[in-house]
Amino acid sequence: MTRWKQRPPGSNWGEFGPDDQRGRMNYVTREKVLQGVAEVKEGQTFCLSLPLDYPGGQVLNPRRGPPRLAPTVRGGKPNFCFAMADENPLFTDVVCDDVVLLTLQYSTQWDSLAHVGSRFDADGDGEAERVFYNGFRAGEHVAPGPANPDAEPWARFEGSRADALGIQNLAEHGAQGRGVMIDLHAHFGRERRAIGYDALMRVLDADRVAVEKGDLVCFYTGFADVVLEMNRRPDGGALHSTCTGLDGRDDKLLAWISDSGLSALIADNYAVEILEAGASRSTPHAYLPLHEHCLFKNGIHLGELWYLTELASWLRAAGRNRFLLTAPPLRLPGAVGSPAAAVATV
Repeated sequence: MTRWKQRPPGSNWGEFGPDDQRGRMNYVTREKVLQGVAEVKEGQTFCLSLPLDYPGGQVLNPRRGPPRLAPTVRGGKPNFCFAMADENPLFTDVVCDDVVLLTLQYSTQWDSLAHVGSRFDADGDGEAERVFYNGFRAGEHVAPGPANPDAEPWARFEGSRADALGIQNLAEHGAQGRGVMIDLHAHFGRERRAIGYDALMRVLDADRVAVEKGDLVCFYTGFADVVLEMNRRPDGGALHSTCTGLDGRDDKLLAWISDSGLSALIADNYAVEILEAGASRSTPHAYLPLHEHCLFKNGIHLGELWYLTELASWLRAAGRNRFLLTAPPLRLPGAVGSPAAAVATV
């Protein structure tokens, strides 16, 4: 069944098939994985995830709270340092078991293709529908659960899920391939600046970075370093006025993202792109233009709030910018985002 009669300008809807839910991860083929493996020379690994209780508080996003850990319960007691002798004196085991309430996009994360859609006239009837990548529909394929005002805040719409485009599609693909590092911090420090096409090309030329079809592209800005320095007590004003991000309002940059064939954009900052307050023009447009271009139009996953510092430093010292990236999200059907348990191997 065709879900759309017209696709958004600058999109690739339908190019991987009418029911595709993986987008440009389709470019991460067996050959691309082997290219990533070929970058392993030293056998050294780097953890690319922040501790998942960072940044701390809810300054970056008031709707996302830090993880809440608690033990499971066993016989009315906390199942933590639990002596099984309480159940049978012949048992010597001491058991710990816990549960977490986790905001899936609080810290180091992957965005699924269901994270951001758009109001777009996919039916060609002059009326804009709420749709996601490849024409999957809000309310049908990506749907909120029924309201329950008496439930805990996190469960008031329990049952909301992405039956299409959920994060499990990325997990099942493998999320492994050749990573490419672009070190914006080396050129701009912690200057708050939206990086457009021209500035990015100067960085690529200076550092001899080549981005090819199927690459997983990482941007080191230094933002996660600032987050760590705040030690779970973030200063909102400082966080929103530091470090670089991509300029999603630069059409030349968006065209480069399309033309390069890259499969994912990853950054150590909050949203990959710099978030600008207010509308940029008088006609309807996206508040998150890079998200719209990547997630909604072209099926390009975004990774946010990764920890890239040690890897970027090592690569620069070694005169390299490529590595094997292994970054599976949780295989959690119906979720629109996930922590990224990412590792780089050089």
